Amino acid sequence: MYLFNKNIEPSCSYCKFGKYSIDNDKILCNKKGVLEIYDSCWRFRYDPLKRIPKKQLVLPKFDKSDFEL
Repeated sequence: MYLFNKNIEPSCSYCKFGKYSIDNDKILCNKKGVLEIYDSCWRFRYDPLKRIPKKQLVLPKFDKSDFEL
């Protein structure tokens, strides 16, 4: 099941079979063992609850004087 987009880049960090290690720099996979965070394999199954969205950029505040010549 995919939410919002069917073209999600596979990553072990949000796979059904993977979970973060204690120090959060590796993924412990039930199928493949210890992997890097952005690795993936053919057994990838998307788990939307594990996906962490990217942070929104904070735009600077402008006032009227910024647009004057």
